[in-house]
Amino acid sequence: MKILVTGTGGYIGSLAARRLLEAGMEVVGVDSCVRGFLQPMEILRKEFGERKFRYYKNDIRTEIGSVFGSEPSIDAVMHFAALCNVGESEQSPELYFDNNVGGVVSLMDAMKDAGVDKLVFSSTCATYGNPEQEVISETHPQNAPTSPYGESKAMAERVIDWYGKLFGLRSVKMRYFNICGAADDSLFGDSKKPSFHLMQNAVRATMGIAPFVLNYTEVDTPDGSPIRDYINVEDLVDAHIKALGYLGSGGESDVFNLGTGTGNSVFEIVTEVERIMEVELEKSVGERRGGDANIAVADNRKAKEILGWEPQRSIEQSVRSLAKWYESRPNGWDY
Repeated sequence: MKILVTGTGGYIGSLAARRLLEAGMEVVGVDSCVRGFLQPMEILRKEFGERKFRYYKNDIRTEIGSVFGSEPSIDAVMHFAALCNVGESEQSPELYFDNNVGGVVSLMDAMKDAGVDKLVFSSTCATYGNPEQEVISETHPQNAPTSPYGESKAMAERVIDWYGKLFGLRSVKMRYFNICGAADDSLFGDSKKPSFHLMQNAVRATMGIAPFVLNYTEVDTPDGSPIRDYINVEDLVDAHIKALGYLGSGGESDVFNLGTGTGNSVFEIVTEVERIMEVELEKSVGERRGGDANIAVADNRKAKEILGWEPQRSIEQSVRSLAKWYESRPNGWDY
């Protein structure tokens, strides 16, 4: 199969492209490198060769059509290219609607014109807004995202649904919970500058790379900090590979929550990082976030039953893979 992967210079997209290549597929990468990086794509091209992996430094909002024109016979698309910082979306909502919604519209048009009818879409549990129950299933209402980021992803999902109804495009929408960890061999990982993921920031702090700041709202949980579902990035990629196989086998459009089905509080994650890294952190409390739900955990039974997916990696494995990643690249990718 020949798969187009958008956001190939980013955290999840680079790992997904690598896994597809390891499985013997041909991959076409696309990344504007505004937030992504050239270096992981250069590494993939060097490792797998130009015949198996090519990339385009293109903006999907304006240049994705030319990629399809240069790369005939694409079988399916994995779409990771998006902005995903909740705080930034509240400061600059126009960036999120332009990039996350406009990018999907351009991609759908290009897929329609090229006759490509299979899409695996990177979405988020932020589309659910403030959860009405602690364990969230795919049937939870999506009528009130609490940030422009969440709203932009919900809008993008609706765009995809309409292209499915009108033009026969089949899609799997993956709603992520909290992502953590690096590649199993720690050669690829999160390079957000700065990262806004709790575990990444805690690990970096134990290694003296950056100070640690706690940002949360005190809630009604045993230790007063929010409980979230932390899923390893390699497990996340596993689900995308299975979703691609599901569509390739004729599966109908569907949506899946990706999480472990269990929760850890903010303090539990920080304590576990301190234990594993054998460092006690100095903790300063930053700006408190409004609207934090007490508990948000994925009901992942649907992904297990339909995709045959099962998360495999523990919190400790995620911490140790991050530590090795940051040991070799304390500031992430160089370019």
